Amino acid sequence: MPIMMGLSRAIDAVTEAVGRASAWLVLGVCVVAAGHAMIGKTLGAGANSNAWTEIQWLMFSGVFLLSAPWTLKANEHIRIDILNQRLSKRTRDWIDVIGHALFLLPMAGLVLWTSIPFARTSFVQGEGSSNFGGLPQWPLKMLIPLAFALLFAQGVSELIKRVAILQGALPDPAEAHPATTPHDI
Repeated sequence: MPIMMGLSRAIDAVTEAVGRASAWLVLGVCVVAAGHAMIGKTLGAGANSNAWTEIQWLMFSGVFLLSAPWTLKANEHIRIDILNQRLSKRTRDWIDVIGHALFLLPMAGLVLWTSIPFARTSFVQGEGSSNFGGLPQWPLKMLIPLAFALLFAQGVSELIKRVAILQGALPDPAEAHPATTPHDI
């Protein structure tokens, strides 16, 4: 189990670093959007390029795709709380193990597997925008396999941690720091 926990910690560190870095793209999106709006207002709509809009899409896609594994690591993904809170902690842990093993990992693996040829073809063709003055499209398509590889890896990390918690080899972080609910505020 120590080797597996070391692997989990390494995956968590990469996920955390990528997630924190991708969060800065939100600021980039805001700066680009503001610049786009200012140029449009001061120089007229003709001065705007489709590249301004497409760079916003690219950055937003990066935030969304690259922050998903970080969200999973932080245990902030969507749950049906009204049902989840009524279950015992052990039952919730088993639901997480089954959900990760039977749903998350196969889905992330399938998207990763099918997106690699999609991204590779886009890169090899030097795929560009269909809009005049637009940006290359392959960087966005390369984000898909990268993001799902990270999501798959984080799913493995979460599965390792949840099994360790069920075996009593790891204290449950949720019990050490119970999440606050809107009712607690």
